[in-house]
Amino acid sequence: MYAILALKDGTIFKGKGFGSPSEAAAEVVFNTSLVGYEESLTDPSYRGQILCLTYPLIGNYGVRRGLFESDRIQVEGFVVREMNTFNYHRNSIKDINTFLEEHSIPGICEIDTRLLTKKIREQGVMNGALLVSKNEITDDDIARIKNKATSLDSISGIDLLKNLGVNEPKLLKAQDAKATIALVDLGVKMSIVRNLLNKGLNVLMIPGTTKPDQFEDYRKEYRIKGLFISNGPGDPENATDAIKLVREMQSELPIAGICFGNQIIGLAMGGKTYKLKFGHRGANQPVQDIRTKKVYITSQNHGFAVDNNSLEGTGMEVSMINLNDNSVEGMKHKNLPIQSVQFHPEANPGPWDCIGWFDEIKRMFIR
Repeated sequence: MYAILALKDGTIFKGKGFGSPSEAAAEVVFNTSLVGYEESLTDPSYRGQILCLTYPLIGNYGVRRGLFESDRIQVEGFVVREMNTFNYHRNSIKDINTFLEEHSIPGICEIDTRLLTKKIREQGVMNGALLVSKNEITDDDIARIKNKATSLDSISGIDLLKNLGVNEPKLLKAQDAKATIALVDLGVKMSIVRNLLNKGLNVLMIPGTTKPDQFEDYRKEYRIKGLFISNGPGDPENATDAIKLVREMQSELPIAGICFGNQIIGLAMGGKTYKLKFGHRGANQPVQDIRTKKVYITSQNHGFAVDNNSLEGTGMEVSMINLNDNSVEGMKHKNLPIQSVQFHPEANPGPWDCIGWFDEIKRMFIR
């Protein structure tokens, strides 16, 4: 198949199409991980984005069961240098071309992903449009796709949380449970849920639109001992219900969060967030614990961050920083049992340097 990727600045990449013969318009971002495309493709935090992988060879171990972060592919489009339909792994059930085709997701390969990545690093993430067609691309197609890329709204103006996450409370029970916590599902990665369950915490998944009075009903019915804010896509300022819920519950329950959850907690406590130039997406981000000075290598996927200077007077203090750009990677409240991290301690994909963070919040929830 034939394919083109158009960027908002007018750049056109022509390549070979795979997956679904269709179109997509979204923010174009890159991820530097060498492995983990199954997890990344199904991560709800990528909703509203066309994902480019910088590692050149993708698909060589196929698509395996048990590694999905949700029940479907979440990216709007997929960009790789070389897509390998020949794959081998003992757990592989299909090739990546078939996987994308099943979920109606277009992909483009055989383009210069290094050039694309460099452009995003220098100019920042930008909107783009992708066309995959069984027919040769015409000048009219190019003009139409370029217009689609330039006319798309900023990701901050798009409601990416709509129809994402559970629609009603869903209780997942842990073996030998010590407590039940509520998880605000804004597009949670299932590996986060599995880690919480493995720590002996029942997880009541609740909608991202849950209001404080609804939550109080859940709290009584399920004897909730803590509140957890999940990862998710887009601008955290759009998660108004989750922000209000944290604000209302800050003195009532222990609260923790990951990634999007870190940003929401920051906003709820009176801080501000900002959009990063090209985001942190990969599995080799160095993060330092400010107290111990210990450095961890972490897995990350976010385009927004908490403004450090905005936390003054909120009660929150920075606990961890990114050593590449000094952005906020973790926060703790000075007096209340509230803490969060911007990176992904559950990894999937990536290193498990910070997997012990789940033990720390377990102690916070069941003390």
